[in-house]
Amino acid sequence: MTALLASDLDRTLVYSRRFFDTAPPTQQCVEMYRGEPISYMTPTAAELLRQLAAHNLVVPTTTRTVAQYARINLPGGPYRYAITSNGGTLLVDGAPDQMWASAVAARIHESGPPLSHIVAELRTRVDDGWMRNLRIAENLFCYLVVDEATLPLHFVADWEQWCLPRGWAVSQQGRKIYTVPKPLSKSTAVVELHRRLIDTGQLPAGAPILAAGDGALDATLLDLADVAIRPAHGELHTLNWQRTHVSVTAGSGARAAEEILTWFHQQVRGETRSTPRT
Repeated sequence: MTALLASDLDRTLVYSRRFFDTAPPTQQCVEMYRGEPISYMTPTAAELLRQLAAHNLVVPTTTRTVAQYARINLPGGPYRYAITSNGGTLLVDGAPDQMWASAVAARIHESGPPLSHIVAELRTRVDDGWMRNLRIAENLFCYLVVDEATLPLHFVADWEQWCLPRGWAVSQQGRKIYTVPKPLSKSTAVVELHRRLIDTGQLPAGAPILAAGDGALDATLLDLADVAIRPAHGELHTLNWQRTHVSVTAGSGARAAEEILTWFHQQVRGETRSTPRT
């Protein structure tokens, strides 16, 4: 294995029924919740991921909590390494790495107001008329589940304006609005894993990082990567976020996962025309 391939999951490789824009029988369920199927891949994407993981170091890199990640039956698994909780948890053979968890907690503690302070302020700004739920994730960050149709027009911008000077970032991904401390990032966890794997000889010195993601919480991961790709949908696409080393899929929706995984295959075979940074 000569590269680390870090990919976001939701709306990058995996899609809920709401965002899965192809009709049956092109759906392959990859997640059940309370007895109901809730997440899917196309069969082609599932097979591409299975083949990719068989010969390469693929690291699922997600904002999902450990429990939410464990619900996914990701093709090509089990994955020895995974990053969950937006970088707050590094899973090794399914178990959280405690040294990494302690380091993350210390960084967050030093960076600004605690989560309890942020949540208390957030509660003063929400309304049950449009908020469906407020959830705390691993005692690291929080997110709202909202009714997009009745969400106040300026809520996200106003909330972000309050959070940013206090060291917290805000990201809206569909019905979910995340509030995350700035030290908590997927990129930081990927850097740590990359370093460890080189130190132990599991990756060669200078092994590149390849990445994929669709949301603002993926931006630092894509920036970090030697080359990366994002789908032509999602938060970054809405923001028209671009970098010279980041490709964009031609299509959107669940079919974009097929393009992303094909791109990964081309990268590891040296067939892609993407331009690494110098």
